Amino acid sequence: MFRSVFSVLLSRAAGLAGATAKCLFVAGAVAAATASTAQASPKYAGIVIDAKTGKVLYSEAPDELRYPASLTKMMTLYLTFEALEAGKIRKNTQVPVSKHAAGEPPSKLGVRPGSKLTVDQAIQALVTRSANDVATALGEFLGGSEDRFARMMTQKARALGMTRTVYRNAHGLPNTAQVTTARDQARLGLALRQHFPQYYDYFSTRSFRYGKQTIGNHNRLLGAVRGVDGIKTGYTRASGFNLVTSAQADGRSVVGVVIGGRSGGSRDQQMKKLIASYMPKASRRGSGNLIAETADAPTLTAGAAAKAVSANVASAAAAFDLPDNGPVPTYRYEETRIETAYAATSSGNAAGVVGKDALAATLRIQRQVATPQPAIEDVIEQGDADNSVDALTTSSTAAAASELSAQSGWVIQIGATPDRNQAQILLDNAKDRGGKALRGAQPFTVAVGEGNGQLYRARFAGFSGQDSAVNACKALKKKGFACWASQQ
Repeated sequence: MFRSVFSVLLSRAAGLAGATAKCLFVAGAVAAATASTAQASPKYAGIVIDAKTGKVLYSEAPDELRYPASLTKMMTLYLTFEALEAGKIRKNTQVPVSKHAAGEPPSKLGVRPGSKLTVDQAIQALVTRSANDVATALGEFLGGSEDRFARMMTQKARALGMTRTVYRNAHGLPNTAQVTTARDQARLGLALRQHFPQYYDYFSTRSFRYGKQTIGNHNRLLGAVRGVDGIKTGYTRASGFNLVTSAQADGRSVVGVVIGGRSGGSRDQQMKKLIASYMPKASRRGSGNLIAETADAPTLTAGAAAKAVSANVASAAAAFDLPDNGPVPTYRYEETRIETAYAATSSGNAAGVVGKDALAATLRIQRQVATPQPAIEDVIEQGDADNSVDALTTSSTAAAASELSAQSGWVIQIGATPDRNQAQILLDNAKDRGGKALRGAQPFTVAVGEGNGQLYRARFAGFSGQDSAVNACKALKKKGFACWASQQ
């Protein structure tokens, strides 16, 4: 009898232990799946903040430096809203488009040099298409120049408590000195909601018409996830797929940030999971007054802005007025490689917009006659889709590298540009960020071509062999640089 009862108890205990083990296994698997999603990309960083209390509900590498890409336009819009509220500009104020602004790479609205659009149209172009040409036009208009506007952006970031963010342009196209963190972007998202509720509805814009174009919003979570009301997407090759999202439901409110996603789809799925997981944990109480308002940035009034832009256009005309038919670079190694600072593109429908194949086709057309570029109906934000769009590998930070004589052995190249100073600046930035891989490397530039067709290749030499050169390229690619190795 005792032995029978003992056997039953032992059997039940074993069953409970097995069930517990299964539960632990399932819980572990769920946790591992969540972690693997978050850490699938080495560029990943994320954060979710309770928008009413400021409590951090989730974070993963929230203070690690990342590239903002088109999240940059959130600050461009912040300063635009600030100027509107201060009465410096109105929604119907005309924003002039310089040749420099019109020449920005996609995504873009397609505005022509010398044309104008209203502040209202400019805001909608940034929110929906993430138009780089319009962002530059706004920066030049409000700041007098894009450089001055970028300095104002950085100053405003500091005033808002964004301690690690630096801006160098108004659009977010690649610049190795333009960096941010997930936490800083969350603060900016909170500030936009809190300080400008009268303009915040712009971020819910699903589409708007400009001329014959109907332009949709890149934010695929609008209308797809309950409570989502904005804010902004972004992508470059160096940054990965970025997203700042605001959501409000059932008296709760959160702002989430995902940076460095491997694709637009995986980024969106990660944000959906974060909202589903942490919205129920947000508080229904709290004022939501989390970010102190600051003194207005020294943006220009409409009249002064128009004069400043006109003066800049006039003074720059001689330096930047290029012929319609541009020079055709020579090919090297194979016909499909073009010596430019563009990184390699992946296959997909984005290849028809930019990339080496599209560039080659454009150059062939330029041999004959230059024709105006038609507006593109559905241009992807710079890479803001599963099909990547080439990211320009450029920089505008200081200091020059030494130009050396021709090198032999294994070298690496990180870009080519018509401007030698830019090539040297690119080398200097790469040297600073390359770490051990470039410790003994020697930066130098090589001029190729003549006249208007001349390019300056940015290279490093001094590698012991193929392995060290390839390893250096791998290290630089992790830092967002384009790179390839070759033997001279």
